[in-house]
Amino acid sequence: MTSFRVVIPARYDSVRLPGKALLMLAGKPMLQWVHERACASQASEVWVATDDDRIEKAAQGFGAQVVLTRREHVSGTDRIAEVARLRAWPADAIVVNVQGDEPLIPPAAIDQVAQLLASDPHAGLATLAAPLRSSRDLVDPNVVKVVADKDGRALYFSRAPIPCDRDAALPARLTQDRDSAASQNGHKLSSDLLAVARRHIGIYAYRVAALARLSTTVPTPLESLERLEQLRALESGLLLRVADAVALSPMDVNTADDARAAATMLRSRER
Repeated sequence: MTSFRVVIPARYDSVRLPGKALLMLAGKPMLQWVHERACASQASEVWVATDDDRIEKAAQGFGAQVVLTRREHVSGTDRIAEVARLRAWPADAIVVNVQGDEPLIPPAAIDQVAQLLASDPHAGLATLAAPLRSSRDLVDPNVVKVVADKDGRALYFSRAPIPCDRDAALPARLTQDRDSAASQNGHKLSSDLLAVARRHIGIYAYRVAALARLSTTVPTPLESLERLEQLRALESGLLLRVADAVALSPMDVNTADDARAAATMLRSRER
């Protein structure tokens, strides 16, 4: 297994769930659950990166290594890049970004994304995907879709339905018979589309050199339109590898309802 490090970027502010990094789930702060999952991977080091004294104190309380970073970072990538600079990690070192709202993340997925990046010396980043769960996910802008080439190199990420089933998307025209045929064909093509479409899973492995490059690049046009930071990497010419995840987290935590559901799952696993 290739050596890699994990950094968990954690901030206190959250629009939908303020203070969620320290939200208590089944007797522990959410950040501690994430940290424990990361430590269960094959990472050589696990760090928490934060700009908040409360998170720093809590993380130190459960034994985590913590780096206090600048407050002005607008993304986890920028925060991790600062950690890499402060720790003087070499340019070819691999760092996995484990998000702080993933208390149920499988350690196997952390190992997988690190190994995926290590397997391609030309890649700057790697990430994971999974089959779409429903046609509703395909059109949901909160579910990010990804398309890749036959060798697993990411081509594009979007909140829109991609790839597009052209024939199913074309408006029905001319005769009623044609309308009926188009409807039947469209149903079949939609099933085919769901068989190949992928949703993006937000875990990343970076080479430190790619981190440094991304953190010094201004937001790009497609990134700004889609509000998807990974498009900055593609627009900047970085090669991003993607593969289907070997294990999936049942959920992340964005709302109070999510937190209650996660707490129930964690209590069940602890029994």
